[in-house]
Amino acid sequence: MSPGAGTIECLDTLDRASSLFAHRAYMRLWLARLFGTAAAQMLMVALGWQMYDLTGSAWDLGLVGLFQFAPALALVLVAGHVVDRYHRARILAACLAVQAGVAATLLAGPLAGAGQRELLLGMSLVLGAVRAFQMPAQQALVPLLVPAALLPRAMAFSSAALQAAIIGGPALGGFLYAAGAHAVYGTCAALFGLAGGFCLGIRYEHAAPLATGMNRDTLLAGVHYVRQNKLVLGAVSLDLFAVLLGGAAALLPIFARDILQVGPWGLGLLRAAPAAGALVMSAWLSHRPITRRPGKVLLGAVAVYGVSTLAFGASTSFALSLAALAVGGAADMISVVIRQTLVQLETPDAMRGRVSAVNSVFIGASNQLGEFESGATAALLGPVGSVLLGGVGTLLVAALWFRFFPALSQREHLVQPPP
Repeated sequence: MSPGAGTIECLDTLDRASSLFAHRAYMRLWLARLFGTAAAQMLMVALGWQMYDLTGSAWDLGLVGLFQFAPALALVLVAGHVVDRYHRARILAACLAVQAGVAATLLAGPLAGAGQRELLLGMSLVLGAVRAFQMPAQQALVPLLVPAALLPRAMAFSSAALQAAIIGGPALGGFLYAAGAHAVYGTCAALFGLAGGFCLGIRYEHAAPLATGMNRDTLLAGVHYVRQNKLVLGAVSLDLFAVLLGGAAALLPIFARDILQVGPWGLGLLRAAPAAGALVMSAWLSHRPITRRPGKVLLGAVAVYGVSTLAFGASTSFALSLAALAVGGAADMISVVIRQTLVQLETPDAMRGRVSAVNSVFIGASNQLGEFESGATAALLGPVGSVLLGGVGTLLVAALWFRFFPALSQREHLVQPPP
């Protein structure tokens, strides 16, 4: 390559890296997601710790998660309809404002002597209901803020913010909790307020749809669209089954204590490893987005996720286990970015809220049911057997989806060129 060609390529790389920053509305959403997710992670650390400190019951600790998932499932159809009818940035701002109110309530609760089990469970219900609207609004908003050609890079860059918040939020929450739960809740309220302020500054052309009442057809339109569009169905169902079978997060305490024998500090590193791998990969994809043969790359990434799960399950080395989890996190990030980009590109804007709501239920179900599946199979086969079975199942899913969803596996371009 000539020196001139190298200079042109370098300038082109810099231009691609800075292109997202020129879209101010998108960057406001990115900052809102960073601060909002960090606050949500901190809030969950404090809420869970306070519940266990208050009751000493693993059952009550599990109820915190269940009380958040149940309203999200119950409200999915309504949330999708609302996101498609109203200004998505304002919906997101309202969700962040409610979460700031939850943090403020929990801050005042213990001071008023009301920080009891019922308060924590009640606030968990509110958080679950809010996130039923937040996730689809957030997903459906991105395509309105950047051109279609930039959407793969925008999705990857948004995922980088998410992973950074997932890594840093719990660590900061745990650090602040040493000063008391009030320190965490106060910081969360401030961060939620900051995130909501960024959302209020987002401007885009919102065309209100024709006035139609909320009826059975409008509520189920997203479900019907996903079922009829084989590419979208393949993309959203792939996450459900791959994570359902391949996830090992619920068993990490067993591996840390009984198999790798590394104790609590090692458990913290094991939990951080997938997010660290995902963060590195999302940063890479922000600069080098996947544009060709996304279907094959997607299914290949799922297969790598399955192989990394097998490596983790068979490992007795702490270093190898960390590496396997990091590789799995990186492969999962490739899958996430491609799937979310395809779903948004293949869905008309008038349907994005309802389709994103359906997608969010698939994601939530894969995480919740995946933990249950891991625990159930571990009770029968032991933790190693459970993880190995999950890795084999993930490889099988990748092979089956290649066969049964040709619209997905044979996709040649992530962003289809104009005819």
